[in-house]
Amino acid sequence: MTDETPQEAEESLFDAPPMGEQERMVEAILFAAAEPVSLRELAARMPHGSDPAEALVHLRKRYEGRGVTLKRIGDAWTMRTAPDLGFLMQRETVETRKLSRAAIETLAIIAYHQPVTRAEIEEIRGVSVSRGTVDQLLEMEWIRFGRRKMTPGRPVTFVVTEGFLDHFGLESARDLPGLKELRAAGLLENRPPPGAGLPGPEEAPEPEETKGQSELFED
Repeated sequence: MTDETPQEAEESLFDAPPMGEQERMVEAILFAAAEPVSLRELAARMPHGSDPAEALVHLRKRYEGRGVTLKRIGDAWTMRTAPDLGFLMQRETVETRKLSRAAIETLAIIAYHQPVTRAEIEEIRGVSVSRGTVDQLLEMEWIRFGRRKMTPGRPVTFVVTEGFLDHFGLESARDLPGLKELRAAGLLENRPPPGAGLPGPEEAPEPEETKGQSELFED
């Protein structure tokens, strides 16, 4: 026998699981996910009434100091090897992804100036941007189309993706290094940038097909 009314019994069926159980659910989802998972997706997978945001707070604290940590990538979450243990994951064979200088400059402009249109990219670079350069970055899923600008012609804009942030271990584009940091790391020459905030050495425009390599964009 139970003293619950029919309404109370019905409501109890929709009670959220205990927070400890919610932590386990979030842990299981993130562990099995191939890509970062958003809060919305976590909530959609978990029982009605669950609070994945709170579960993540507890879970992240529980993983502090462990070999695996919870990391935020944009608006999503993922499990990653602790940074100080990254050397254990190194392989003997290093695969390097090469980008043309045009692609590197275009990607840098998008990252630092997003959302930015093709015309604005060309204005900053001082040279036209080939369709192949943009297509390459789109295929790598490091950039994507953003909202159209409310200007004549409503040109499309470009922004960096969560894949780009994930590749370079950034929580958001705000975590991109500044010019001083890039120069201190030896990634830029110690001279003024060529355009409006574009991080890079002052050089004459190079043809699109010329290949170059930047330490910043190695795998």
